[in-house]
Amino acid sequence: MRMSERSSWQPTAPLRATGNLFGFALDVFRALPRRPFQWREFLQQAWFLASVTIVPTALVAIPFGAVIALQVGGLIKQFGAQSFAGAAMVLAVVREAAPIATALLIAGAGGSAICADLGSRKIREELDAMRVLGIDPLHRLVVPRVLGAMFVAFFLNGLVSVVGVIGGYIFNVILQGGTPGAYLASFTALAQLPDLWAGEIKALVFGLIAGIVASYKGMNAGGGPKGVGDAVNQSVVITFMLLFFANFVMQAIYFQVVPPKGA
Repeated sequence: MRMSERSSWQPTAPLRATGNLFGFALDVFRALPRRPFQWREFLQQAWFLASVTIVPTALVAIPFGAVIALQVGGLIKQFGAQSFAGAAMVLAVVREAAPIATALLIAGAGGSAICADLGSRKIREELDAMRVLGIDPLHRLVVPRVLGAMFVAFFLNGLVSVVGVIGGYIFNVILQGGTPGAYLASFTALAQLPDLWAGEIKALVFGLIAGIVASYKGMNAGGGPKGVGDAVNQSVVITFMLLFFANFVMQAIYFQVVPPKGA
């Protein structure tokens, strides 16, 4: 029994799985310009993703902004730079916290729902039936879901940014004794417009990654309902790993392309 288990394990399995995921992503990119575009499916998936993520995102954004306001406010107070609290909040929330919070909820709530939906279709052999009828499941089901995840992530990132900055303003002014005028006036001291665009681009990429990974694991689920549950768990874990890696790469590129603004 041990010999059979040892012989069934293959060291190249992770590399093969990575290659399959990369190939699936390329197939999705090739299917994007294909017509006709499934507008109805896209709108339904975007609305569904927004309905399951907008309230948790808004609730998560408040403690995100509060924690950052407390930490950053206490740190810059030691250096006697309380007037730059607003600038520090904008940089921390808009450029880092908002895309990460959006990505976690898109992957955790939206991605798991996408994976469960496609996985249930797979075990019910609906995907095979679509192929028999000449319908490409990739174009019909996956592309609208991936684009819907990107669309919702883009706007959720803006929501988190606004709520996070407002939460930071409230906590900085009420709990830390900051002045409203100094908080608002320092917005343009260190922050700049590319910071906002960098956060929005991150949200788009995170939505793309979450949609592709969830769709891939869902369409390759097997083993009945238990297999679908395992696929959902794996999709969330893989998405989180890829999101943090992509965030590091994009942030490093951003610092090389966009010079920081001096005070």
